[in-house]
Amino acid sequence: MALFDTHCHLDDPAFDADREEVLARAREAGVEALVIPSVTLDRIPAAMRLAEHHPGIYVAVGIHPHAASTFSSGAFAQLREWARHPRVVAIGEIGMDFYRDLSPREAQREAFRAQLELAGELGLPVIIHQREAREAVMEELERWVSAYPRARGILHAFSGDADMARTAVAWGFVLGIGGPITYPRAEALRGAVRAVGTPALVLETDAPYLPPQPYRGRRNEPAYLRLVVDTLARILELPPEQIAEQTTRNAKRIFKSAKSNGEEEI
Repeated sequence: MALFDTHCHLDDPAFDADREEVLARAREAGVEALVIPSVTLDRIPAAMRLAEHHPGIYVAVGIHPHAASTFSSGAFAQLREWARHPRVVAIGEIGMDFYRDLSPREAQREAFRAQLELAGELGLPVIIHQREAREAVMEELERWVSAYPRARGILHAFSGDADMARTAVAWGFVLGIGGPITYPRAEALRGAVRAVGTPALVLETDAPYLPPQPYRGRRNEPAYLRLVVDTLARILELPPEQIAEQTTRNAKRIFKSAKSNGEEEI
């Protein structure tokens, strides 16, 4: 089974002691590709080094809404430069988070809008973070997809309802599904998954965060992605192999490079 973890913070310090072992377990579990999304500018170089030294590892560059107050013209210029690197496949993790409000909301919106514009200009997909900011995020995405016909991306750690799922899919997005789909109280999420089906789903772990039910309270890692596959198979009444094949195909479609300088095919 070939699996694609579309959201794994492999550069996180939580993996400093055993990162190579984590990667070995991921490969043994069938994870053949993963994307490291950025949170802050200072962590991007480490993610780039991992991608350069390990086949199947890619990077998304962006400034997380928690760090939106650090966004500046200089940061934007640096993101633009990094976005042209052959191992960069998306702009992200970007969006808005009104739950923690670690950056002022207007700063979050400005950073989000600027990074969406960068993605549109470069023809790259986006990885979207949204927490307690559904209306604001969907408003910005609607504006973006109207301006860029090739716009596409992933709603990371999707937590909306079936209506939001259908709208996002109509705009060219897919839903990032990870550990929370296994939680007992996630019935609304399971309903959204049933509403759109496998053509609209990609797998993710968000490791070291959001571990699946058997590992809650412990560090998550990409090897646990198989538990997400098995849960989706039960929800959708499909063979796990079909879930794996379709979600991997979806991920490759989303991340397929729009650049024209001949870098590696995903």
